Amino acid sequence: MNKLTILCVLYPDPKNGMPKVYARDNIPKISQYPNGQLAPDMSNIDFIPGSLLGSVSGGLGLKKFLEDQGHRFIITSDKEGENSEFEKYLPEADIVISQPFWPAYLTKERIAKAPKLKLAVTAGIGSDHVDLAAAIERNITVAEVTFCNSISVAEHNVMMILSLVRDYLTQHEFAKAGLWDIADCVSRSYDLEGMHVGVVGSGRIGLAVLRRLNPFGVHLHYYDKYRLSPEIEKELNLIYHNDVSSLAKVVDIVSINCPLHPETEDMFNAQLIGQMKRGAYIVNTARGKICNREAIKQALESGHLAGYAGDVWFPQPAPADHPWRTMPFNGMTPHTSGTSLSAQTRYAAGVLEILKAYFGGEKIREEYLIVDGGALAGTGKHSYTTAA
Repeated sequence: MNKLTILCVLYPDPKNGMPKVYARDNIPKISQYPNGQLAPDMSNIDFIPGSLLGSVSGGLGLKKFLEDQGHRFIITSDKEGENSEFEKYLPEADIVISQPFWPAYLTKERIAKAPKLKLAVTAGIGSDHVDLAAAIERNITVAEVTFCNSISVAEHNVMMILSLVRDYLTQHEFAKAGLWDIADCVSRSYDLEGMHVGVVGSGRIGLAVLRRLNPFGVHLHYYDKYRLSPEIEKELNLIYHNDVSSLAKVVDIVSINCPLHPETEDMFNAQLIGQMKRGAYIVNTARGKICNREAIKQALESGHLAGYAGDVWFPQPAPADHPWRTMPFNGMTPHTSGTSLSAQTRYAAGVLEILKAYFGGEKIREEYLIVDGGALAGTGKHSYTTAA
């Protein structure tokens, strides 16, 4: 194979430098996911599992592998604007690698500036930062490491639901401040037990959320274009809804777990939020643009929503003055749910697997494909649309 230029966009290193010692000495080995899909092969990786791989110095553990083959490997965190390092090297790039947490937005205009680009890889899951219609038009293959961090996101999702309903963050702030004002601490704290929880999108993440919530004694609802099997519905005692509005009207908590595409963008707007119960909660670990920014803020300020939590914003990184940073009763985090050190091990190994297949002229795993051969393919065919 000819020597290629691989342009990789990762988030910046820790402000105090890369960790010299980690909190744990190892992580559990995950070889297979709950649906039977095999996890990425770990037999020939050039990194230590559980290390920080998603930042610039970590380089997804790819540096030795790529440079040993003579490929040019460019890593940067500078991705915004015409004068960014990303735009500087884009015309030379044969492959672009990016993460959802610090996405290099491959717009139609940027794709037009990249005449050599043949492969766009998401180190993680969710390829909405790539203009899929433009990739189809240019016959660019788009791939992601499906399922690598789905359980990571589901765990974060459940943590946020509990944090909102129990008002954990407020109580922690009282403890940090040396206070013991019990009445103030519990004035917005409720039990999750008995509540109605609705999941929008019951794919890998959404189903994992449903399974993890089931033992809490809640009533579980879901909406998805593809209905789950009768066996799963019976196992989890699920209530299926034919549309989002039907679900939103009856639940106390909405968990958003669907991909972003033209059909889901701005789904939770003022009209839909207005149909929800007063005092309902929304948790969004999917994509920021699924929720209308101003509608969320206004619903919290009016008291119609009791809380909103999520780790997804638009754009990413979010500007310092983004209203979701300061709106009341929010439990926002940076986009971290899918980039735990455990998840980084899997998605770094998955990117390596994708590159090895591509370099060897072999077929990339079907479940990793989003766009291939000028059309939506693999997981992309199931999860995305390119038109509203």
